[in-house]
Amino acid sequence: MHLPKLLLLHWQLLLFLFFSLIAFIQVFYQLFFFSRLAFFKPKQKTVSQTHPVSVIVCARDEAANLVNNLPGALVQEYSTTHEVIVVNDNSYDESKYILEEFKKTFRQLNVVELTQEAKMIPGKKFPLSIGIKTAKHEIVLLTDADCVPASEHWIAKMQDAYHEDTEIVLGYGAYHKKKGLLNKLIRWETFHSALQYLSYALAGIPYMGVGRNLSYKKIVFFRHKGFSAHNNIPGGDDDLFINHAATKTNTRINIDPESFTLSKPATSWQQWLTQKKRHYTTSKFYKPLHKFLLGLYALSQFLFYPLLISSAIFYNWQYALGIFVIKTLLQGIVYSKVMNKLGEKDLFPLFLFFDLWMFVYYLMFAPALAKKPKPTWK
Repeated sequence: MHLPKLLLLHWQLLLFLFFSLIAFIQVFYQLFFFSRLAFFKPKQKTVSQTHPVSVIVCARDEAANLVNNLPGALVQEYSTTHEVIVVNDNSYDESKYILEEFKKTFRQLNVVELTQEAKMIPGKKFPLSIGIKTAKHEIVLLTDADCVPASEHWIAKMQDAYHEDTEIVLGYGAYHKKKGLLNKLIRWETFHSALQYLSYALAGIPYMGVGRNLSYKKIVFFRHKGFSAHNNIPGGDDDLFINHAATKTNTRINIDPESFTLSKPATSWQQWLTQKKRHYTTSKFYKPLHKFLLGLYALSQFLFYPLLISSAIFYNWQYALGIFVIKTLLQGIVYSKVMNKLGEKDLFPLFLFFDLWMFVYYLMFAPALAKKPKPTWK
């Protein structure tokens, strides 16, 4: 019998086998990657040392956010030398005067005023480069104007993650908890992204960090000639730089709750869609291995439920249900532990809904991978 006829006769079995393969891929990611974060315990230091730190915040027309959030960085309980640099990037609002008032009270505040746009360098990279070059200390700690540290020990906890060979520390940038479905979806997506980039780093394959809570040494920045490898791309000052500079040996993560930052989430669906589409326009520039691993995982998520339903209808619902239960139990154990570590445990009762939501999520944002990034960062 010819192969096409054989395949046609047994297409139901092939459908089920394909579903089983997709489920196996999902289980593999849970066990090989994500379980590392679920059961992660920070390595204890034999010698503890505090380092001078330069906190850097870039702001453009962020007067309200500076009033609400900057004090959180300025009142940190950190006895070792540190500074807070705010790069005011061509703001037209009252940011300049607000910063001048803060400077009267906080001696550690250093304001850099930019009054001209950088030619041929769109986005946030130029002001951030100026901030890093202005920094007095080797360790820089980055956050955004719309972020506030989750505790007064943020600087102390983030710098404490540095060991002798560490050059990059990846932190967690959470969002404030609010009422409503949109807030939960935003926080789920943030958790799910952190689940991946923190787990990959633990597996020795770091591929990104988030500018809301990220630290590295200036020597790394200058070794890689700053953002020159992707200066033409508006985004990527955080994820593309880490994708370029992070290695198995120079990167650590920090998931101490006192090391988190909190951001104000989008308040409308359109605002959130715009933010996420801007992020996905940079992920296409990741290294091939990272794109393959992320793409395979996303594809397995996208196909899982359509194949589950098809296998249950056309092959054997009991076998399909058995595979679903095994995969979901493993996933539930991992998600529960990671959500507890990242302070997102209220999302766990809805994790099956969020898992289904990812099918719609990929339909919404896949087209962004093919779009050209917009030339502004605000």
